Amino acid sequence: MQRGVDTPRVSDAGVLPTVVIVDDSADVRTLVRAQIRLSRQLEVVGEGVNGLDAVALASRHRPDVMLLDVSMPVIDGLAALPKVREAAPGTRVVMYSGFDESGLATRARELGATAFVSKSAPFEVLLATLVEQCEEPEEEPEEKPEPAGEGAGGEPRAQLDSVLAEHLERFREVFEDAAIGMATMTLAGRLVRANRSLGELLDTSVDELVGVALAELADEPDAINDALLGLDAGETVVQVEHRMRIARDRVFRSTLSQVIDARGHPLYIFLQVQDVTRQVAAEAELRRAEARFRLLVEAVQDYAIFMLDPTGRISSWNAGAQRSNGYMAHEIIGKHFRVFYPPEEQERRHPEYELGVALRHGKYEEEGWRVRKGGERFWANVTITAVRDPDGELVGFAKVTRDTTEKREIQQRVEEANRQLEEANAQLEGANERLAEVAEQQAEFFAVTAHELRTPVGVLSGATTTLARHIDELEPEDRTELSDAVTRSANQLRRLLDDLLTAARLQAQRLDLEPADVDVADHLELAVGAIRQSVSGAAIELAAAPGLRVQADPVRLTQMVDNLVLNALRHGEPPVHVTASGGGGQVEIVVRDAGEGVAEDLRDRLFERFATGSRHGTGLGLFLVRELARAHGGEASYRPADGAFVLSLPAG
Repeated sequence: MQRGVDTPRVSDAGVLPTVVIVDDSADVRTLVRAQIRLSRQLEVVGEGVNGLDAVALASRHRPDVMLLDVSMPVIDGLAALPKVREAAPGTRVVMYSGFDESGLATRARELGATAFVSKSAPFEVLLATLVEQCEEPEEEPEEKPEPAGEGAGGEPRAQLDSVLAEHLERFREVFEDAAIGMATMTLAGRLVRANRSLGELLDTSVDELVGVALAELADEPDAINDALLGLDAGETVVQVEHRMRIARDRVFRSTLSQVIDARGHPLYIFLQVQDVTRQVAAEAELRRAEARFRLLVEAVQDYAIFMLDPTGRISSWNAGAQRSNGYMAHEIIGKHFRVFYPPEEQERRHPEYELGVALRHGKYEEEGWRVRKGGERFWANVTITAVRDPDGELVGFAKVTRDTTEKREIQQRVEEANRQLEEANAQLEGANERLAEVAEQQAEFFAVTAHELRTPVGVLSGATTTLARHIDELEPEDRTELSDAVTRSANQLRRLLDDLLTAARLQAQRLDLEPADVDVADHLELAVGAIRQSVSGAAIELAAAPGLRVQADPVRLTQMVDNLVLNALRHGEPPVHVTASGGGGQVEIVVRDAGEGVAEDLRDRLFERFATGSRHGTGLGLFLVRELARAHGGEASYRPADGAFVLSLPAG
């Protein structure tokens, strides 16, 4: 029998249709489970956090419907979907994703999903979709209900949706307008979003890329799989050069980096693809040119070949010797070969020494200065070989002289050019490393910021609506978890937006301060109290000397203290100590925790923009503390002696 969305489908035994929820976000699972229970139209029989759980739960429960997230660790939703269908053929699968591209939905249906719902959609749409999948199919499917825009929670929800839409649109613009190919992938390496540049690079449409594993696109899949293993093993960024099966004539450089949530869990993989065909070809051509140059240098040589009698007098002469030394045969035959040596070499009887070595060892070879007929010196490679008859009697010496003056000069120029090239390469590598570091930081910043905006706004919207409408109906467990989720999400969103806005104003040099006379002890008491209320179980101890005053913008002072204390709570060990003291015209606010302090290799970049010592957050907090402190005429620093962060401001 066909039933509408508001009429639960009940079996003969009076049991509701069953549903399994698989999503790696605990907050999302809590919200969906609570709202499904409130609807009283489905029964949640299982929950999982990855594709392996999905297959196991499908086999164990064989639910009527499964809600399956796309991007999860171990095995993503797209990879698990066919296995779920195989384990439970009667189970209908609704794919659930923060990526709402139409191409992803199409790919999910091709793999066996019966529906696709974006995480940004209202819960009414999700519930209607899940219930619909438990019903018998109709010829004309009913229209899904429009999300409520009025009533309890309607106006705040509309405002939050507007904020979310604005931030998502800005992120999409950056993503789509990027000049290089970009994509987001599941943790297993399957593309779920791609920009236009990537489609143009691969000469294909963006929709055709969605749902395809990068290893399937690459001509060297093992290289991609090794890169994914590297990320899984903890590497921050992995680069690999490869060709694509649909563009084998080109070489691509793929850069893969994990996007991490606020708890340090990997969400998905951010991919950048560049066509480096010309660069690779240029490097290969440079190597070939260098090889041809070396051959040319080796081939540009003159040989003087002549014979000496046992006493060292010239007995034969060839055309090469004439070109090299300048003597005609009748001018030089019969003379001692010392005539080719500079006066200083003749005085120390070096020619006779060469003959003695050749006589004892069979051959003598050296490079040195020689003299032409006109007195001009040239650099020569000389080989003297003792020549004996079959009976071993010395016949004379064969002398081969190669004029290497030009080669020597070329070698010197090449060595100098290589030295300059090495210096230039070192400078270029340094610049590339700096550019790559900035690009990596910005790419990860955009991805993490977009995700950190979407998750708290989505949870805040759904949880506040649920609490506003059904607070008396909720079970105590669900009510407590939803309340905690609201608090965490609201605080996370407020701090993130405050930091982003402040960073933007600092970048544009448009930050306006409104200084006032502030009592430091009273201000710290309020700021620390607010943090204790917003962060469950925060262990913070405050000790501020009375009577301390500063001229500071109260809002910015609170922001600096918040960032320092939250940084200690997030990365340090409890308890966190906050102290304030004065002296020398300065007021020092010191924040330290009970941990081991900051690692030495991180200290120099603690206050840089986008720098983070862990895989949490955007890396703006400490940067903003220092910039705001300097805007007040003060300074922010790290004190290694006791692992403390020190905020210094001029006393009021």
